[in-house]
Amino acid sequence: MPEFVMQEKRGSVTLLTLNRPEKLNALNYELIDQLMALLNSIEDDPRVKAIILTGSGENAFSAGADIHEFSKTIKEGPDPSVKAFVRRGQNMTARIEAFPKPIIAAVNGIAYGGGCEVVEACHLGVASERAIFGKPEINIGIPPTFGGTQRLPRLAGRKRALEYLLTGDPFDVQRAYELGIVNKVVSHGQLLQVAFELAARITRYSPLAVARVLAAVTRGLNGTISEGLQIESEQFARMVPTFDMGEALDAWIARRPAEYQGR
Repeated sequence: MPEFVMQEKRGSVTLLTLNRPEKLNALNYELIDQLMALLNSIEDDPRVKAIILTGSGENAFSAGADIHEFSKTIKEGPDPSVKAFVRRGQNMTARIEAFPKPIIAAVNGIAYGGGCEVVEACHLGVASERAIFGKPEINIGIPPTFGGTQRLPRLAGRKRALEYLLTGDPFDVQRAYELGIVNKVVSHGQLLQVAFELAARITRYSPLAVARVLAAVTRGLNGTISEGLQIESEQFARMVPTFDMGEALDAWIARRPAEYQGR
């Protein structure tokens, strides 16, 4: 089986690389399935505290869904298309968005269509100065299907999102930064270094507390403020009996580094 997603562990951070460079890392069904399997494995590995997701080669993070593959599925009709294509892609981006460990997109080039939707779903994003983004699905007669009609308006606002969803026009990395799709723009050669530095700034803290922050934000974002505050309260309550919360408080009072155990 081809290795469409490569995995490299560097201390407490795992680097996942979309690996179809000859196809600009297009998201075919097998790549998505491999990525989902790796996320399942990483979630259960206490040694991994953060993920960096990037693309192989110098040209693309991901050019989007594999059009040649899913166009064959579309010929089978709506139900098979939704099951094999739409649901698979939406499950992937939902898994990324709700993952209990931070996922940082390191956008090294083209991030079109489904590739852009993956970046939108990641918790954080660092982009190379060479990166370029786009929502070109309108060109092939479909709306975005991996969550782009929902996440981009939440990130950028309705009118700014609709400009790109309805025109299919690409936009540069500075615009992606302005729209809130990425946190930082860096020189191409520094991309992974900066992504790993960002991961290190997060992984120095309790992985339980990090997971609680991610859960509160992800779940609360789509609710009312009252619902969000209740979610925040619940996530706090889950931390109260943990060793890590007691250790963090004791360390702060004693002015010493905390030693977290993830329990």
